Amino acid sequence: MIDVVKKDYQRVDYLKRLHQHLITPVHPPIQVILGPRQVGKTTAIKSFMSQWKGPSFYHTADQISPPDAQWMEQQWMAARKGLTHGQFGLLVFDEIQKIPRWSEVAKKCYDEDHGEQSALRVVVLGSSSLMVQRGLTESLAGRFEIIRFPHWSYRECCECFGISLDQYIFYGGYPGALRILIDSQWDLERWRAYVQNSLIETVLSKDILMLTPVTKPALFRQAFSLSCMHPAEIFSLNKMLGQLHEAGNASTLAFYLRLLDAAMLLKPLERYSGNRVRVKISSPKLIVLNNALINAISVRGFSEAKQDQTFWGRLVENAVGASLTNNDEGIGTGVFYWRERDQEIDFVLKRGQEVVGIEVKTTLNKRKESQKHPFLRRFPKAKILTTGITGGDIPLGEILSMSHDDIFSQLKRKY
Repeated sequence: MIDVVKKDYQRVDYLKRLHQHLITPVHPPIQVILGPRQVGKTTAIKSFMSQWKGPSFYHTADQISPPDAQWMEQQWMAARKGLTHGQFGLLVFDEIQKIPRWSEVAKKCYDEDHGEQSALRVVVLGSSSLMVQRGLTESLAGRFEIIRFPHWSYRECCECFGISLDQYIFYGGYPGALRILIDSQWDLERWRAYVQNSLIETVLSKDILMLTPVTKPALFRQAFSLSCMHPAEIFSLNKMLGQLHEAGNASTLAFYLRLLDAAMLLKPLERYSGNRVRVKISSPKLIVLNNALINAISVRGFSEAKQDQTFWGRLVENAVGASLTNNDEGIGTGVFYWRERDQEIDFVLKRGQEVVGIEVKTTLNKRKESQKHPFLRRFPKAKILTTGITGGDIPLGEILSMSHDDIFSQLKRKY
C-alpha cells in the first residue's frame, strides 16, 4: 500500500531549463510554458518564483470576470516600475488564453522591453495548450521560446507517488488523478470519473468544441473514443470511418486527429520511409499520450487488463510510444513507425542522419534475434534497440523515462 506522496515534488529538469533561459544577460524571448492540462504547470511556476532571486510578479486571468488587454498592459507596466537595480525581475501571466488579444499586448510590451534591454523577464502559461498556441502564431513570431511540460514520465510518478511500473502502465501519469486514486484507497470508479470529467470532457468541450468550428461534434468524440480503444494500432482513416456511427470523410477525420494532437491528447504517428512525400500519405499509428485516457473509458479493471495479454501488450506499446513522443518533442528528433507488408518496427527515431528503430517486445511479437530484420535491409545505416515485457537492450522502466539523448547514447554503447 502506498502511504507517502511527495507534496513538494518538483519537475526539476524543466525548471532548470526555464532558469537557464531567463538569466541570460541578453534580453530573452518570452518564455511560454506549454503542456497538456493538469500536469502541474501552475504549481511548477509558483515553486520557481519562490526561489527567484529578485522581484517577481504573478498574475492570473482565472477570475470570475476575465480581465481585458488593458489590464495585462497595466500589470506589465507596474512590473517595470517594480524592478530592483542589479536584479532580474520576473513577470508571470497564468491562464493567459483567457485575456482577449493577449498576444498583441505581449508583442507591444516585449518590443519595448527588448529595445531597452530591460531586466524584466516574462513567462506566460495557460491550461489550454491549443488556445495558447493560437495566440503565439497570431502576433509573436520570433518573440517566444517554448518550455514544454509534457505528461509525467514513469520516473517522475515513481518518485512522487511510489507507484509500480505496472500501475503506471495502467493508470498513466496525471498527478492529480494519481493523488485521488491513492487517497481513495485505489477506488477505480472514482479515478475514472475524475479523468473523464476533469480531463477528457474539459479538453474536448472547453478547449476544442467551444472554440473550433467542428462540423460533426459526434464524429469528433467518436474518433477520440475509438483511438483510446485501439492504442498503438495502425489505422487507415477509411478503416476508422467504417467503425464510426457518424457519416464523414477522411479529410474531416484527419482534421479531428490534428485537433486532438494540438490539445496533447493523441499523436497520430506517420510511417517512416525516408521520403517525405510517401510519409504524408501513410496510415497513422495512433498513440494516446497518457494511458489514463485509455483506461478511464475502458471496462477492464487493473487485474483484468493484466490477464488480457493482447490488451496489456497494447498498453505497454502505447506507453513507450507516448514516452518517445512526450520527451523532447519538437527539438530535433522525429518519431515515426515503420511497416511493409507484415513486417513492422514499432517506433523509429530520426535525428539528422541517425535512425534507430525501437522494438517493443510483448507476447504479441517474438521475432528470433538471429534473423536480420527487414527494416535493416531496407535502411542499412539504421540500428535497432529493443525493450518491453520480455526484456531487451533497454529495460521497460528505463525507456519510459528516457530522453531522446539518452536513447541515442544507449545506441552508441551497443554499437
